[in-house]
Amino acid sequence: MTIFWKSKILLAKIEASYGTDAAPTGADNAILATNVSLSPMEGQDVSRELELPWLAAQATIPAGLFSRLTFRVELVGSGTAGVAPAWGVLLRMCAASQTVVTDTSVTYRPVTDSHESGTIHFWVGPTRYVLRGTRGTAVIRLNAQGIAVLEFTFTGLFAQPSDVARPTPDLTAFLRPKIVSSANTPVFTVDAIPLVMRNYAADLGNDVQTRFLVGAENVLIVDRPRELVSFQVEAVPLATYDPYAAALDEDEFLEIEIQHEDTAGRTITLTHPATQPQRPGGLANQQNITEWPLRHVPQPVNGNDQWALVLT
Repeated sequence: MTIFWKSKILLAKIEASYGTDAAPTGADNAILATNVSLSPMEGQDVSRELELPWLAAQATIPAGLFSRLTFRVELVGSGTAGVAPAWGVLLRMCAASQTVVTDTSVTYRPVTDSHESGTIHFWVGPTRYVLRGTRGTAVIRLNAQGIAVLEFTFTGLFAQPSDVARPTPDLTAFLRPKIVSSANTPVFTVDAIPLVMRNYAADLGNDVQTRFLVGAENVLIVDRPRELVSFQVEAVPLATYDPYAAALDEDEFLEIEIQHEDTAGRTITLTHPATQPQRPGGLANQQNITEWPLRHVPQPVNGNDQWALVLT
């Protein structure tokens, strides 16, 4: 039987107890994804180091097994203010809280403790791959004239794949996106200064590690050392905005805000209230227009507030 790569089904659900299969269903937990890549059996091969009476390769034993899954999801609201999007479960698996205000908003923020985990079921053809105890990290990307996306990398406990009857996924909760553009993305500011943006990426920077000991095997988010906001904008006179002076000022912390769409239920606002500007990269030439590639490191103000993704 030929197994076509496009015959994929992806389900994800938060676990009530770490590492216990949450049993996601096609009707309630389907994910509409792009750019899917699966490494189902990562780990190490432990050599037996046998002393043999002849020259030969060593036998090995697989150890520390885990699965890694990467994919993108289109960044679109649920269509109804105060209703969480279908992809919200994925951000929760990346050390983010979800706060719902009925009929008003859904807000995601980073959390330091009590990280949620999830179960992912992934089919290719008849074969189901199961990732339990799954946690991950993400990058939020908005590129001009492209589709805004959440780019996820998940790590889960390994389970033996098996052929299981395929569910019927309900993907109706995933709405058609709008292109990132001047019309559809009305706000992009650095320190309240509007700048013309080419691309934008907010890396959550989670340090995801496997910890396999006797008595406990876990996938953990142990730190958040690689948080970074990077973007490329048209250069402006230094009197308008000076990225060099900002990078030299040790006490300079700037707010960055970007808003995509402005329709109730679909408005998405990503805010970094305090970011430390880094040294600017080399000047970029785009269509004979000078552009700045810039990087900022998000900083906590009161803790667990380096960023907020608000859907209204």
